[in-house]
Amino acid sequence: MSSSGIPRGGPPLTEREAEDLLRCICFKTGPPRTVGVELEWLVHELRDPRVPVPPPRLAAALDDVRSVPLVSSLTFEPGGQLELSSLPAGSLMECLDTLAADLRAVRSALGSHGLALSGYGVDPWHSPRGRMLHEPRYDAMEAALDRTGPAGRAMMCESASVQICLDAGVEEPGPLGYHRRWQLAHLVGAVLVAAFANSPLHGGRRTGWRSTRQALWTNLDPLRTLAPSPDGEPRAEWAAHVLDTPVMCVRADEGPWEVPEGLTFRDWLRTGLPRPADAEDLRYHMTTLFPPVRPRGHLELRMVDAQPGRDGWMVPVAVTTAVFDDPEAAERVYRAVKPLAERAGAGPAPRNPLWLAAARDGLADPELHAAARAVFSAALEALPRIGAGEELRQAVAAFHERYVIPGSCPADDFEVVAS
Repeated sequence: MSSSGIPRGGPPLTEREAEDLLRCICFKTGPPRTVGVELEWLVHELRDPRVPVPPPRLAAALDDVRSVPLVSSLTFEPGGQLELSSLPAGSLMECLDTLAADLRAVRSALGSHGLALSGYGVDPWHSPRGRMLHEPRYDAMEAALDRTGPAGRAMMCESASVQICLDAGVEEPGPLGYHRRWQLAHLVGAVLVAAFANSPLHGGRRTGWRSTRQALWTNLDPLRTLAPSPDGEPRAEWAAHVLDTPVMCVRADEGPWEVPEGLTFRDWLRTGLPRPADAEDLRYHMTTLFPPVRPRGHLELRMVDAQPGRDGWMVPVAVTTAVFDDPEAAERVYRAVKPLAERAGAGPAPRNPLWLAAARDGLADPELHAAARAVFSAALEALPRIGAGEELRQAVAAFHERYVIPGSCPADDFEVVAS
């Protein structure tokens, strides 16, 4: 451990060692058993979310929230967004019940300050939000992302999501094989963007996107937010992608972190400049890559906007878990969404035509609408098989009836409210 608290991973890595490490740690295979969720929330004024919350008041409230005993991990994003990350749970209901209990405690603490959690993909009214966290990581991130425009600051300070974490899958081929699940994630991911799009306003104006949050991620960085090819061997494709993506920053024991331009991790390994890279540098570099599906031993699906209502976040978690972890549903959904690969073309998500249509049009897109109906139908049949409770099944059915069947999404409700 260095004097600054930055862990060091031992001797400098070679390029071959880095490739081997990536292949070992990014897809840990075995029968799917666990579920995890990361929930990001905007924090707004309780009585009128359009009224800005002064930063000192928000900081005081968040300090109180830190003292609340929780099972989940509590962190904060640079703009003051609150994030709860569950522990890996042995079942869908265990995961949801634990997070729901933690959310009740957090809401109670915020409510005593007249504040509330708000589920929007991006802040509909307040843009730009200032950065509350001033740490070397975020200073460097801001400097790096500023090179390509304002999307980086908006992502850091004004966005929120529901991220679903599922096991990578088994080594063997078939509906639960890790290769199939990797492909499925990049096709179903676009359907999830479209069905749960919930950010058509930003800074009080309509943006022309149903998921402005996804549009921000698309424009964030030339390479950092892209997926590798889902068609090749996942371990090899991901390892090459990690090494060929420019590093965001080089951590330092003292002072600001260096923000090199165009230095890939592979170049860093080969040159040893500005200092030799070690295993912890590689692990840190992976946390600065933001593709829609990020392998971290498990699969982290990062494409869903934060959802409206107290428990709206449960629906995308339930649907995604059902169609990935129930073998019958996984096979059925894979057949239903496989034709979307032609629409996606050779370009990587989230910049290919399929993903752009999902963010812009939601389920108004006919192909995505048809796919979403197939996904939800399979999920509704699978939920009892994976132990989902009756109330959760009713919530998924209600979302299906309200949005999926007619070809709508939560973003379309904003148009009525804002008109």
